[in-house]
Amino acid sequence: VQLQASGGGLVHPGGSLRLPCPASGRTLDEYSIAWFRQTPGKERKGVSCISRRRGATYYTDSVKDRFTVSKDNAENTVFLQMNSLKPDDTAVYFCAAFSGPVCYVNNSMLGSDYYEYWGQGTLVTVSS
Repeated sequence: VQLQASGGGLVHPGGSLRLPCPASGRTLDEYSIAWFRQTPGKERKGVSCISRRRGATYYTDSVKDRFTVSKDNAENTVFLQMNSLKPDDTAVYFCAAFSGPVCYVNNSMLGSDYYEYWGQGTLVTVSS
């Protein structure tokens, strides 16, 4: 499966962005999908994910109640809706996929090592 994240840009604090991650080659129903983000000099960190099994979702604490992950099967696309953005959300955002049934275990998101397929990153900058 090929992934391509997009939708990044410059937004003021408190603003919103929606990042699409369309897939090609295979249907997203076959994968658990995650969003990671990375800032310069830091490791890639999980933000949110949606499991292949039952579409169960997970959010890291820092984005709960602000971000929403969803999947549109007709468009074969996963979305990350980001509201109430903060400067700390500034990062390059990546979508990733792996064939496992769940994307989190014991209330912890599976790490980037699990993910086999990655899209290119998209830069989100939150600044006034």
